[in-house]
Amino acid sequence: MRWIQVVCWLLLLGSPVLTYGTQPVDALKAPIDEVIRILKDPQYNDAAKKSVQREKIWNIIQGIFDFKEISMRTLAGNWKKLSPEQQKEFINVFSRFLGNIYLDRIQSGYSDEKIVYESQEMLSETKAVVKTKIVRDNNMEIPVDYRMRKRGNTWKIYDVRIEGVSLVKNYRTQFKQILMKETPDQLIERIKRKVEEQKRKTVSETPLSPEGVVARSRYAWQHFTQGYFLLLLSDIGHLRSYLNH
Repeated sequence: MRWIQVVCWLLLLGSPVLTYGTQPVDALKAPIDEVIRILKDPQYNDAAKKSVQREKIWNIIQGIFDFKEISMRTLAGNWKKLSPEQQKEFINVFSRFLGNIYLDRIQSGYSDEKIVYESQEMLSETKAVVKTKIVRDNNMEIPVDYRMRKRGNTWKIYDVRIEGVSLVKNYRTQFKQILMKETPDQLIERIKRKVEEQKRKTVSETPLSPEGVVARSRYAWQHFTQGYFLLLLSDIGHLRSYLNH
C-alpha cells in the first residue's frame, strides 16, 4: 500500500509530456508547479517560517483534492447514517488528518523523482482519469491514476490509485470495520485526537540539518519502496492502533 507517500511526491514534482489546454491534467500540473515554487523559495529556509510554508502548501492541497467527495466515497453507505453536522465534522478532521501526513512528507525534502503525464481518459463530461507514473533515477516506475470530477468549472481529485490500489477503497474497508463496532462520533473523536498529536509533533519537531534532511529522505524512500510505512495503514489493526495511540 503506497498511496499516501506517492501522493506526496505527486504534489511535489512534475515533468509533463502532454499538453491539453483547459483539461483535467492542467488541474494537476498548475498546483504542482506552485508547490515546487514554494518549496524552492529561499525565505522558507528559515525554520521560523516553516509553518507559513506549510500552510501555503496546505491551501494548495485543499484546492486540488475534493475532500467532501473523498469522505463520502470512503464512508460509502455509512455516510447517510451521519447527521449533517457529523458529516461536516468528519470532512474537516479527515481532510486535516490526511493533509498532515502529506505535509510531513513534503517538508521532509524530495529528491530527483519525476512525474510523467501519460494520458487522459474522459469517462464523461464531468469525470476523467489522468494516468501518470513516477520515475526514479534508477528507472523504477510507479503507475499512478488520478480519478477526477468536474464541479462547476473546476476539476478536483476524488480518488488516487497507486499500482491499482485505491485510496478510497483502502480507507472504506477499514472505516467500515471500525463503524461496525463504534459510533461515528467515536471515529471522529479518534481522528481528532490524532490530528492534535500531529500538531504537537509539528510544533515540537527540531529542524533538521541539511545532512539530516538527506538522511531522512533516503530512509523514507527506502521504507516506502518496501511497503513498510505504518502510516499507509495497510490493515484494520494498524489503523485502529494508529488512531488509538
